[in-house]
Amino acid sequence: MCGRYSQTRSAEAVQQSFQLATLPEIQPRYNIAPTQPVSVVGLRQGDRGHRLLTWGLIPSWAKDPTIGSRMINARSETVSEKPSFRAAFKRRRCLIVADGFYEWQRLGQGKTKQPYYFRLKDRQPFGFAGLWEHWSGPDGSEIQSCTILTTAPNELLEPVHNRMPVILPAADYDAWLDPTYYDPEHLQSMLRPYGAETMTGYAISTAVNNPAHDSPDCLEPLEED
Repeated sequence: MCGRYSQTRSAEAVQQSFQLATLPEIQPRYNIAPTQPVSVVGLRQGDRGHRLLTWGLIPSWAKDPTIGSRMINARSETVSEKPSFRAAFKRRRCLIVADGFYEWQRLGQGKTKQPYYFRLKDRQPFGFAGLWEHWSGPDGSEIQSCTILTTAPNELLEPVHNRMPVILPAADYDAWLDPTYYDPEHLQSMLRPYGAETMTGYAISTAVNNPAHDSPDCLEPLEED
């Protein structure tokens, strides 16, 4: 799964990477956690736009919005079949803006886990494949939420974790974001492990375990004894 990630690049860098129509209003985030507002790119009247959605997808039919905390990820292999995600997969796809993510490696047979940070070697922003939904409560409240799709790990991630978030190449952005386009086989083919040769990863301190710790320290390599 993908339970934490970062987005530390400037608004100008994000605008350029995603070819946004306007400059997004964003701040650097070093330890983004579920249920928090997250930066999302989608289409607005044909142009790519930026907005903040709640991380943790709430299906439109859900009676209780707390279900979103259990819907932070969607398995790419079954996303077109699961009732919670299949409608969004057809017409509410998005890109979730990031520049790195965290995974935890279990050590031995105990409960101890070592966190790792992964990013692209060129440090550029990228888009996780995401889905979004609009939920309306009986009291008139409304929540727009999203989830991150996951897939099998690449060679870099495999020793650490058995899943990784889907990072989409820029060449796939147009088809993925187009709500009028639905070719299940083509869309599924996009949901593959990202090339390990373009990525790097390293062990970090357990400070990232606390979602209140949102600072550049989260990204620092772990000092070896």
